[in-house]
Amino acid sequence: METTILTINNVWMMICTALVFFMHLGFSFLEIGLTRQKNTINILFKNFFVITMGLIVYCLGGFNLMYPGFEDGDMGILKFAGFGIAAPEGGMGFGYADGGYTWWTDFLFQGMFAATAATIVSGAVAERIKLSGFMLFAVLYVGLVYPIVGAWKWGGGFLDSLGFYDFAGSTLVHSVGGWAALIAIFMLGARIGKFGKDGKSRALPGHNIPLASAGVFILWLGWFGFNGGSVLSADPELTSLTLVTTSLAAAAGGVAAAIFSNILYKNFDLTMFMNGVLGGLVGITAGADQMSPTDAILIGLIAGVVIVLGVALIDKLKLDDPVGAVAVHLICGIWGTLAVGIFGALASFDQFLIQLAGVGIVGVQFPHLSFYLSLSLLLG
Repeated sequence: METTILTINNVWMMICTALVFFMHLGFSFLEIGLTRQKNTINILFKNFFVITMGLIVYCLGGFNLMYPGFEDGDMGILKFAGFGIAAPEGGMGFGYADGGYTWWTDFLFQGMFAATAATIVSGAVAERIKLSGFMLFAVLYVGLVYPIVGAWKWGGGFLDSLGFYDFAGSTLVHSVGGWAALIAIFMLGARIGKFGKDGKSRALPGHNIPLASAGVFILWLGWFGFNGGSVLSADPELTSLTLVTTSLAAAAGGVAAAIFSNILYKNFDLTMFMNGVLGGLVGITAGADQMSPTDAILIGLIAGVVIVLGVALIDKLKLDDPVGAVAVHLICGIWGTLAVGIFGALASFDQFLIQLAGVGIVGVQFPHLSFYLSLSLLLG
């Protein structure tokens, strides 16, 4: 019986791993479609590099930095379990991870998450970063930045002890990537022609909106693995609830962004619609397993409005974000994290304060990320 349960759980987790891998095609399509044709090869190269390099770097040290095995008495901030990976004794049996999956599946699923986090930055810096600079930053990000922050919660570190909740990564994946994206676009400056002499933002239209649209649909599909796999088993009740809340939040985010942008700008903007869907997905990710369908719709609706306001804010600050990565991943990541304390099974004022503290603690990485990015730009 245990063998059957382990097999079913493990197969589901491997399917989810494949879906998260498939998200890289979605990111590629979205970034290509929303930027100019001359940058297509550069963007594709970065996306290939992120997934290939990401898995290797995560294998060599990132995984053991993120899951170091904190012990009682540890501060839960930084620990390293050593270079390379090897399955522990019992790692292939039911005793590992409560029978949810094997150790090898655990590594590969988490490795896909690590590479996905770096892809967030790729879209934000499109069209104006040296390829060598991005490659160096991606190595540092996947090898150091993401695993260290991930260890604070998912690795059993101090955020976990505090009671901070982040089911699938509104903060640990999306807002961490969003902070890096914000710093990157600030340091790189705007593309030539993005802002006029009067300071007003000018549209630099993407060359293939149908391709970008396909990217969003692929990302939505991939999120079934991103959130569904974060159940860490094939538990039928929890998995199905998670997929329902994920889809409802995405749908509500898209509708809210489309309607709200029309109210503000008197036109139906497909790119805003698409980013609204992504904002809803990011917003529900922190608490997808804790929400009711109604909660998920409300979270998505608010995320859709937040996207429109976030994109306007980025333009107001004269920052150039070709794909809306900061608004989608950082701003909606923060919203989704705080929503855990407002909606769903964990809602309480105390939980809200814990979530708020977690957002602030992760945001304090600013100097940390700035150093890595500066080093990458300098050496690249």
